[in-house]
Amino acid sequence: MLRLGVDIRHGRPFHPQTQGKEERFHGTLQVELLNQTLPWLDLAHCQAGFDHFRQSYNLVRPHQALHYAVPASRYQPSARCLPLTLAAIDYLSSDQVRIVKSKGEVTFRNQFFYIGRAFVGLPIAFRQAHSPDTYDVFFSWKWLGFADLACGQKIKYRYHSIYLDPLPIQTYSFNC
Repeated sequence: MLRLGVDIRHGRPFHPQTQGKEERFHGTLQVELLNQTLPWLDLAHCQAGFDHFRQSYNLVRPHQALHYAVPASRYQPSARCLPLTLAAIDYLSSDQVRIVKSKGEVTFRNQFFYIGRAFVGLPIAFRQAHSPDTYDVFFSWKWLGFADLACGQKIKYRYHSIYLDPLPIQTYSFNC
């Protein structure tokens, strides 16, 4: 999705209220489908139940948040076309590019950084930031966070922690 220009935003960790819409949907799914169904007989029976729920949820059931309209009344197909091939990932000539390994990590300056399994096999870039030991980490156009090499932990196979930054625009930060 990032390669298509779609930005990713995360809710704050341990704050389920930031996922209220999803929590509300799961509650509705539980009450209107899962609690009303006999044990699934097979995959076809399960699919038929979900198909009926989707039809009802999107086309029949009014939603209070939409002033009692149905979600389908607000849906618009995207004007953007999906490309047949993804554009190449380009970085600045001064960037230091690493390929993310099978467990989602990269090695940079004799230190391991966990980037995430979603990036396995893809190039990420380390770009020098404010000091000689601080690098911004990018995947394509997206700033993922920063790597602080001055933290002093250079134990092989010990990954630097990855956490969600609590700022309004959620990002990953890599440090000790």
